[in-house]
Amino acid sequence: MKFIKTVQEVADFTVSGDRKLFSATHEEVEAGLTTDIYFVKTREILEKLGRADTVVAAEIFARGAGVFAGVEEVKRLLAETGVEVWSLPEGEKFAPKEVVMRIFGPYGQFGIYETAVLGILASSSAWATRAREAKEAAGGKPAICFGARHVHPAVAPVMERAAVIGGADGASCILGAKIAGIEPMGTVPHALFLIVGDTVEAALGYDEHMPPSSPRSMLVDTFKDEVEESLRLCEAMGTRLESVRLDTPGERGGVTPGLVAELRAKLDLAGYSHVRIFVSGGLDPDRIRLLSEAGADAFGVGSYISGASPIDMTMDLKEVDGKPVAKRGRIPGLTPSKRLVRIL
Repeated sequence: MKFIKTVQEVADFTVSGDRKLFSATHEEVEAGLTTDIYFVKTREILEKLGRADTVVAAEIFARGAGVFAGVEEVKRLLAETGVEVWSLPEGEKFAPKEVVMRIFGPYGQFGIYETAVLGILASSSAWATRAREAKEAAGGKPAICFGARHVHPAVAPVMERAAVIGGADGASCILGAKIAGIEPMGTVPHALFLIVGDTVEAALGYDEHMPPSSPRSMLVDTFKDEVEESLRLCEAMGTRLESVRLDTPGERGGVTPGLVAELRAKLDLAGYSHVRIFVSGGLDPDRIRLLSEAGADAFGVGSYISGASPIDMTMDLKEVDGKPVAKRGRIPGLTPSKRLVRIL
């Protein structure tokens, strides 16, 4: 594997002026161009001292609790380094200070990737944790990740895959869902209804032109009262209508338990008990619980997942040439951790 090895190589590296996006490519991450410069300096010094191939054991622990994600990316990044990696499985909960990953091998082969590895695990675990919280709040009801629009497009697929690892029942981002091994979920935005000019007409157009596998779930807050629009849709589509979606903006008070309860009652009274209520818009676990109790059947969760603060991860060397070591304040030697499994 070829990666950047000297300070001079860093100095010689230039960024093309016609670069379309500022996000790193896969090749740039693998080349070590997203690392902190001090890891390049460390490797160069060790190389010149004849110590770059020193065999070490490195442990990664989390500063806080969460749901572990990002393992598969780390595995792929380190696959050609020749190191041995033990890890907590993706989707597992971890406690503060628990060792979540351990790496054995020549430091010069993987030290350059510390920044990338920690970043992958810190962000992915944070997104997975928020998704788990949303799913637990929803109980047995579906919770779909709608967070792609809140993050840079380069990391949106990573975020949505992590959400699925955490427990989300689906994701709207095409690439994120495909990487997670599922099909993307979602119907249409308010734009369709605004352009067509009528909720029922737009919904009938969807029903006519979208494949049977596409859910018949329609927004009902674009033009008129949500209950009125829902009943109009039910009359026009009958049993073909699977659900109505409430995404009432904050300017009108947002989606409230009262609105959900009223809609549920009037759908049932009109004979449309089969129509489910899907809610979205600024949801967090507390709101999910309240809306679920009021009668909501499914939830689209965006910024609560995508806006998660990374869960700090730290990498420590705990053995050098087989001898226990540690910085001051840490315990030398490997930390007991029976939950790790070998992935490389």
